[in-house]
Amino acid sequence: MNFSGLNYNFAQYEVDEKTCRIDMNKVREIALREKPRMIIAGFSAYSRDIDWKAFKSIADEVGAVTFADIAHIAGLIAGKQLENPVPVFDIVTTTTHKTLRGPRGAIIMSKAAFQKDLDRTVFPGIQGGPHDHINAAKAVCFKEALKPEFQAYAKQVIKNAQALAGELMGRGYRILTDGTDNHLMVVDLRSKDLAGKAAEIALEKVGISCSRSTIPFDTRKALDPSGIRLGTPSLTTRGMGEAEAKLIGGFIDDAIMASGDEAKLAKIHGQVQELCQRFPLYV
Repeated sequence: MNFSGLNYNFAQYEVDEKTCRIDMNKVREIALREKPRMIIAGFSAYSRDIDWKAFKSIADEVGAVTFADIAHIAGLIAGKQLENPVPVFDIVTTTTHKTLRGPRGAIIMSKAAFQKDLDRTVFPGIQGGPHDHINAAKAVCFKEALKPEFQAYAKQVIKNAQALAGELMGRGYRILTDGTDNHLMVVDLRSKDLAGKAAEIALEKVGISCSRSTIPFDTRKALDPSGIRLGTPSLTTRGMGEAEAKLIGGFIDDAIMASGDEAKLAKIHGQVQELCQRFPLYV
C-alpha cells in the first residue's frame, strides 16, 4: 500500500498471534537472519508501551541504525507517561498533531552523526518553502507540552482509554492485547458478526469518529477489515473523564448492535449530541 515498500527491502516482524504483542525474541531472530541496515519501531495501531532499549540492543548486535516513529504517542511521551526513545535511538520522527495536539506537521530528531545527511535529504530534496503560520503553531504546541497541565492531560488520555477498553471488554468485545497502555485500542469485531467498514459507517451516523482497522492475521481485505481503531485524546481535550469514556463505550456498542437500523442510530446520535453539548469544543 505504501510506495516505500517498492523502494526498500523490508523484512517484517509481527506480533504474537495469541497475545498480539511484539515478541522481542522473534525480532532478534529475524534481525540476526536478515542483518538489516536499519531497524524501525513505531506503530499506528499498537496499544502497548515499546521497549526501545531492547530494540536498540538488537540493532547494536547486528550493526543496524535505529529509527523510531512516535507520531501517535509523541504527546504521551512529552507528557512523561510513556518511555522516551530520543536518548536511545539514532533517529526519531513524529508528527506534531495527534496526541501532541499541534498543527499538521512533523519533526525529525537525530544524533549528530546523521544531521548533515538528513538536512540535505529534506531540503532541497523533498521540502518546499516552510509555512510560518505552521511554525508559529508548532511553537505554541511545544510550549503547551512543557506545562504541568499537559502531563495531566496525557495521564487522563490513558485513563480514559483504559476505561473505554474495559467497558467494551465487559460488553463482550475483544480488545487486542487485552487492554492498552496508551491512547488507542483496536477492537476485533468478529464476535459481533460485523466488519470494520460497516461499524465505521454506523458509528459515523451516531457522531462517533473511528477508523476501520485490520487485526493481526486478518482474513479480510484491508479496505474492509475485521476491526476498528478507537482513541481518546480528542474527548480528553474536551474535558471528559473515565465516566464519559464508559458512557461512550455504551454508545459504541449500541451503534454496532443497531447497524442498519436508522431509527435506533438516530436515537443514539441524539444521546451523543447531548454529551458533546456538555463538553463544548471551545470554552
